[in-house]
Amino acid sequence: MSPPAVSAVPIVRRGTITGRAVLVTSAVALLAVVITALVALPVTIRAADADIRRSLANQATVAARAIQDVEGQPREQVRTAAVVQELREQGIEVVVIRAGQPDREGLPPPVVRAVANGERVSQRALFHGRVMLVEGRPAGAGDGIVLLAAGVTVRSVAGRLWLALGAGLLAGILAGVLLARRLSRPLRQVAAAARRLSAGERTVRAPTDAPAEVAAVSMALNDLADALATSEGRQRMFLTSVSHELRTPLTTMKGYAEALADGVIGPAEAQRTGATMLAETEHLGRLVEDLLALARLEADDFPLEFVQVDLVGLAAAAGDSWRHRCTAVGVPLRLELPDQPVVVRTDPGRVRQVLDGLLENALRVVEPGAPIVIGVRDAAGSAVLEVRDGGPGFSEEDLAVVFERGALYERYKGVRKVGSGLGLSLAHRLVGRLGGRLDAGHAPEGGARLTVRLPC
Repeated sequence: MSPPAVSAVPIVRRGTITGRAVLVTSAVALLAVVITALVALPVTIRAADADIRRSLANQATVAARAIQDVEGQPREQVRTAAVVQELREQGIEVVVIRAGQPDREGLPPPVVRAVANGERVSQRALFHGRVMLVEGRPAGAGDGIVLLAAGVTVRSVAGRLWLALGAGLLAGILAGVLLARRLSRPLRQVAAAARRLSAGERTVRAPTDAPAEVAAVSMALNDLADALATSEGRQRMFLTSVSHELRTPLTTMKGYAEALADGVIGPAEAQRTGATMLAETEHLGRLVEDLLALARLEADDFPLEFVQVDLVGLAAAAGDSWRHRCTAVGVPLRLELPDQPVVVRTDPGRVRQVLDGLLENALRVVEPGAPIVIGVRDAAGSAVLEVRDGGPGFSEEDLAVVFERGALYERYKGVRKVGSGLGLSLAHRLVGRLGGRLDAGHAPEGGARLTVRLPC
């Protein structure tokens, strides 16, 4: 049994811009040379023929005068022979026409008769099998002289013309090489900058003093480098904030664990210590869950289960769960819910995750006595779920970066209560995956307002 045929995979070879530019300029130069030759060759031949014809006509006139009778004296045979000899030495065929001898071998009879009859002749004629320029002049008394010269041939003109055109073609190719190298140099610089950027060198920038198209690529690469530097800076700040948030509960738990191991905490304080360690463990678990959720949000297979959900019932259930925690720290929790259901098609578990995250952030920053409000309303084709508080709120500068990981932590660490910066970023991206929008603003209670809008 013969083995199955293996189809060959074509190998695509991509040339350099320099090579392609040289090829294009060479092709253009060659095309220009060919067109120039096609136009110039007949023009050059006509011009050369015209020059030869004028010279031949002048020589024919002079020769005719030379062999004429001078003041009625008979022509001298010696003088005629000298004129003929001199013209033939110049490569000119000479036919002397004598009266009474109208036919000359090789010369067309009409030309002979015209000159013998006293007419000037200027034309092309066949002489001994060759087409030649003919200039005939009468010399009186039925005599005359006819000069014949070969016209310019294509081969003779092309030999001189192609030399000049070849030099032009060579100059065009050389100019194409220089131009291609000049154009490709900025691209090579951009490629080198991109390689250094991919190697982790974030300070490198591509030169922008180049042609407009290359400069646009350089500016785009420079913008990418700036964005990467900013993103990596924020990631470093985010990791710093997460590390701090993880270190705090771990330090607390380690301290209590060491105290228990050393016997410093007695049975009477064991229950309180266990409750504290449990609370810190829950805080640590929430941080880890938020980190995992953020990582999973990057994946295309992030699980979502869309069903019909009544946001009024979901907000009421969340209020029942959070009321005890809020009351324990002296924070009143208020619900603003309509009498009618507000139904949307969404994932109830993810919406509750968003709501819990917003309430967690609000409870962290409000002071005792300041309210937290959960509101639901139906607004022009979308369902609105809102969390407001009476905390410090957001400044206008905060609103520009409120959903960026670690941005608020870096801005307010050591100034006021602030979390890791995970909660708002996670909530913003979760709402986006649900097809909605999360907005931040100012609450009438004096603090922050975070509004979830979901399509009905």
